[in-house]
Amino acid sequence: MRSESFVDRLSFFWYFDNEFQNQNYRMERLAENSLRQLLRKQGLKATRQRDEIVRALRKAGTHLTVDELYRRVRRVNPRIGYATVYRTLRLLAESGWASARRFGERTARFESCAEGEHHDHLICRGCGKIQEFENDQLEALQERIARREGFRVLDHKLELYGYCRSCAEARKALKRRAGGQE
Repeated sequence: MRSESFVDRLSFFWYFDNEFQNQNYRMERLAENSLRQLLRKQGLKATRQRDEIVRALRKAGTHLTVDELYRRVRRVNPRIGYATVYRTLRLLAESGWASARRFGERTARFESCAEGEHHDHLICRGCGKIQEFENDQLEALQERIARREGFRVLDHKLELYGYCRSCAEARKALKRRAGGQE
């Protein structure tokens, strides 16, 4: 029996990584084509600027304000205007491609939405960190409650506000130094 060489293993990982990247590329292309169809349906043009805005939002992997996304997109294409970013985000949110959340702030933050994907949020009142989480048991509980009440849920948003581990520890240390009780 022949032992597997380092080159064989390396080839396998290269192939796997390459296939993974190709699959991501294909999925991104499908999403872009669907977005183009949506734009056409609404009588709008599919432009390179809109594509760049969508790509930057999807790549961010976090919740961005219009200003934050505008700064990111301008690094790629300095000719994109603030109004284009704002209007594109509004269009994406209206069509379900992105969601706008306020998280207790006045300014909306946007994130890219993938069909069928759902998550909830932990928002730190200290540092502003937004942490996403998923919990199947929590989702099942919400569904049972809605069913029991005869309620048909179309959508929901769960946002838990408090302090992340770092901020909670810092607040606790501050109280100790001030002579307060926790």
